[in-house]
Amino acid sequence: MGRGYIVEDAVEGYLSKLCEQQAGPVTGLLIGQSSAQRDFVVMATRTPQREESAAGNSLDKDWVTEHARQVSRMLPGGLSVLGVFIITDTDAKDTLTTLRQLVFAVENLISSEHLWNPADDDVTDCVTLHVNPKTRKTVCRTFDVKDPKEGLKVWAHQIQSGVCLIDGKKLPEDTELTAGQKRNVRQTYTAQLLITPDEQRCTDVVQPCGGSVSVRGAIHSRAYLHSNKPKARLAEKLLKRDVVSTVATRVQMLLEELLISEEESKGSSKDKQQTEQLCLPRRIFCPVKVSGPVCVCDYQFSDEGQSEVTDRLKEMLDIDAAEEDLDTRQETSAEIIERDVAAEPAVETVEVVETKRNNYIGVAMATAVALLATAASMLYLNDV
Repeated sequence: MGRGYIVEDAVEGYLSKLCEQQAGPVTGLLIGQSSAQRDFVVMATRTPQREESAAGNSLDKDWVTEHARQVSRMLPGGLSVLGVFIITDTDAKDTLTTLRQLVFAVENLISSEHLWNPADDDVTDCVTLHVNPKTRKTVCRTFDVKDPKEGLKVWAHQIQSGVCLIDGKKLPEDTELTAGQKRNVRQTYTAQLLITPDEQRCTDVVQPCGGSVSVRGAIHSRAYLHSNKPKARLAEKLLKRDVVSTVATRVQMLLEELLISEEESKGSSKDKQQTEQLCLPRRIFCPVKVSGPVCVCDYQFSDEGQSEVTDRLKEMLDIDAAEEDLDTRQETSAEIIERDVAAEPAVETVEVVETKRNNYIGVAMATAVALLATAASMLYLNDV
């Protein structure tokens, strides 16, 4: 069941007036109060013009989100920014991705200033409104802006509290990894990150759910250490953070793709009760320098080529990389595991390569520490 919106007459009049005055795309905020089933929109306000802006007709996302932050500070208890609107003669489908990104950015910036923890019954839906000034046709969409990575918190806690073994031993935190070794000579260690299932269980709650995502598989993780007496504590911290970060990044990327696909397929006869098997993007490394040890990484979906990876490296990091410079050996492309899902509940499932389980789960192994002539050391973390 969709959400309902009760809108003040003054809001409709305000938007109609903007349509008449509109000379280009106009953006703004919708203000009011949310309840479990419906929102009450009591006010709308356009984004002020940016004097130094030379963006023309393009949407200035940073300016819109900053406007939302400032407005949020001016609202007393009970009122909040419910969403964003745009008045433009561009087709609503063409602005879908932009509006979705915008409403997420607005919510993230506003919530970053909150000093309270969200309550279980807080409404996490935000609205986007597209108005065509010529036909006055309106398209309203709702997005759940709750952080989709919330479901990974229990797993991330398991990783953070896991036991890190180096050469099969749990080293004291202050142990220097380079102690007693020759300088500028590569040394190799074996590391394991062991975790146990979290004993804390959340209280069972029955609530509507449009679907679920199950993530499983193996990943390659990597971290770097300086060689100025690096401690075991630092190595463990960086390894664990990279494991959590790379998984969270891939889940976020996949969910963004699913949201876009879902919006584009609205109105089709596609059965909503279904199970889908999807592949997380794989991690590809690229050296910052052709012969150097320090690498950056990108994520490649199964339908992408290596040329798209090199294009992103150039655009984002200004690295001129050839396809042969890419290290694609660390992770193989994920494969869909065929199985009978007819008797299973209807969920959306992400299938990658399954890992083995034991009383302890080894999520990171075969770690190499390299001591470099450049006075930097590198620690590789390989998943098996």
